[in-house]
Amino acid sequence: MMLRRAAFVLALGAAALPARAGMFDDEEARQQIVNLQKLVAAQKQRLDSVEAEARDRRAVLDLASQIEQLRGELAKMRGQLELLANQGETADKRQKDLYLDIDARLRKLEQAREEQAKAAEKSAAGPAEPAAAEAKAYEAALNQFKLGNYPLAISAFNGFLVTYPSSPLAPSAQYWIGNAHYAQRDYKNTIAAQQKVLANWPEAPKAADAMLNMASAQAESGDARGARRTLEALVVKYPESPAAASAKQRLAQPAAKR
Repeated sequence: MMLRRAAFVLALGAAALPARAGMFDDEEARQQIVNLQKLVAAQKQRLDSVEAEARDRRAVLDLASQIEQLRGELAKMRGQLELLANQGETADKRQKDLYLDIDARLRKLEQAREEQAKAAEKSAAGPAEPAAAEAKAYEAALNQFKLGNYPLAISAFNGFLVTYPSSPLAPSAQYWIGNAHYAQRDYKNTIAAQQKVLANWPEAPKAADAMLNMASAQAESGDARGARRTLEALVVKYPESPAAASAKQRLAQPAAKR
């Protein structure tokens, strides 16, 4: 009886062993699945972080590229501005040199004519000293203009006109007063100064140049119609002058370039 009972217990225990083993296998598999899911979640989170970092890097690289492009465009524009400024300075210098050359030639002619007129009325010794003084005062004022000391040039030429109001160089002195104002971009006083040339010395050689300078001042101040009228009047009034030739060239140009 005892042997049978023991055999029964052993048999029952043997039958239960596979069931328990299967139960442990299922628990281990579930744990592995959970661990794997955690690992996948961690890897996904890491991947998301890497992707976000990559996007940030691409954004930074794109921004850096845009900045470099803008810097290049800015450098290009600066170069264009410098080129235009240099071209403008060259054109201004050429114009000033041309005016100075013409003025020097006219001054020689005016001085020669004045000396001949005075020589016919007085002795050669009498008028020589005042003529030389006028020329010296005029030259001193003109030198200030050549040096770019425009306020000093204006003051010197005004002093010359006060001292020598009847000098044959007076129209030229008044003209250079206007041109000195123009060099300082004071277009209002430029026009006023050149109008004095036309009012007081309409037959002087500098009258045509005064009108041309007036037209330039009007154009620079935005009065395109006024500039055109002045150029047209210049061509009619002084048709044989070098200034009239320049006026014709300006009138032939498109309005945007005049």
